[in-house]
This record gives sequence, C-alpha cells and structure tokens, in this order.
Amino acid sequence: MSLPPGLERLNALDADEARSEFLRCCGSARWAGAMASRRPFRDAGDLFDCARKIERGLSREDWIEAFRHHPRIGDKEALRLKFASTRAWAAGEQGGAALASEKTLEDLARANGEYEKRFGYIFIICATGKSAEEMLQALRSRLSNAPDAELGAAAAEQSKITRLRLEKLLHNS
Repeated sequence: MSLPPGLERLNALDADEARSEFLRCCGSARWAGAMASRRPFRDAGDLFDCARKIERGLSREDWIEAFRHHPRIGDKEALRLKFASTRAWAAGEQGGAALASEKTLEDLARANGEYEKRFGYIFIICATGKSAEEMLQALRSRLSNAPDAELGAAAAEQSKITRLRLEKLLHNS
C-alpha cells in the first residue's frame, strides 16, 4: 500500500522542515516539534492519531501559542500581512467572513475585542462552512463561558482546524 504523496514527502523532510510544515497546521511549537519527532507515519490514520495524542498533552500556554497563529475572524488585513504562510488556508477557512456585511464585520470586531479582554486570546472557531453570522453567534455565546471551559472550547476548535490543515498538507502539499 503506497502512502499519499504528501505523507511520503513529510516523512522524508529533515526535522526543521517537518516542524515548519506542522507549524502551518498548528502554531504550537511543542506540538509541531513532537509531530516532527514521531515520523515516519505509517499512514494518514497514524498521523491523525498522533496529532490527537500530542494535543491531549498540551498546556494552556501551548494552546494560546497555537491561537496566536490565527488571524481574527474577519480581519482581512491580518490575514494578508501577518499570516502569509497559511494565508490561502485561512482565507478559505474564513470564506464566510469575506461575504459578510459591513455591520456584521463591525459586530465581529467589537465582539472579538470583548472576547480578547475577557479571555486574553483571540476567538478561535473552525470557520469552514460557517457564515459570518454563525461565527458571530458562536462568539457571543462563548463569551459567557467560564475561562477554563472556554479554553477547552477554543482548544477543541483548534483541533478541528489542525485536522483540516493536516488533510490539506497530505493532499495539497
């Protein structure tokens, strides 16, 4: 059974190159380093299982580091400037925000500010397939979470994003 071309390529990279590729999927240096050190992966299932196992051991600081590697939902300027290495992925993931009305984008910006003030990091959501209004509703709903519960919710969303990006890495390298 042959490996997907992206997995074969990942397994063949040197450690620094592999870490860099994994950082595109999840911005936690600890997670990316652990993923790079666990190669070679037998198949895609092995890759995804390893990713989940490593995620379970991440600290609050590791998660927040991962969150910092995302633009704010709807922040097109941040997407363009700061996140060049994942720009195409993030733009596709946030496609619903690109279609939002000016009022919805303003409401997202305002709610994002409230969220950051309350929790100390940006709002994370797996935006794929969601409209800006759905993301805004989720953001407002999660504002009432207790800090520990919200970290868990944000980490679960990061895990979904990581999985999608690992799939893209395997198939669109």
